[in-house]
Amino acid sequence: MLSPTHGRVTFDQMYQIVKDFVCEFPEYEYEITIGSDSQNHELTKTVLCVAVWRKGKGGIYFTETRYSRIITNIRQKLIHETSLSLDLALRLTDRFRDDDVDCNITAIHVDAGNKGPTSRYISEIVGWVKACGFDCKVKPDSYCASSIADRVSK
Repeated sequence: MLSPTHGRVTFDQMYQIVKDFVCEFPEYEYEITIGSDSQNHELTKTVLCVAVWRKGKGGIYFTETRYSRIITNIRQKLIHETSLSLDLALRLTDRFRDDDVDCNITAIHVDAGNKGPTSRYISEIVGWVKACGFDCKVKPDSYCASSIADRVSK
């Protein structure tokens, strides 16, 4: 994973940084979100993002870039992105639980909105994310996917 603050880190290092960040000032409120976005180039470039916001005091984020064969179908692309986000969210949730850290993923952010071609898939994607035990945000509230991951995926 890559962080503008911490440089290139492994999943374990990212987890420790996030854990330290939220445990440093437990009196603050935190939002931990995970999102992804993808763009087609020679391959489909998918960017996963973990964003940790210490409300009113800034935050940190990490991105991971993955490449796969070209995905041209919008529904398949949304499913691919959401699948990667859910996998990362479940891995982090398991680590928090195993370490007895009082920390939760606030939401999964998907790069779909009520306008445009992704709108027809929102109920399907939101239902899937909620069935996995997470809240789901769509545009314009899905900043982790539609701002951070989008910028890196271009």
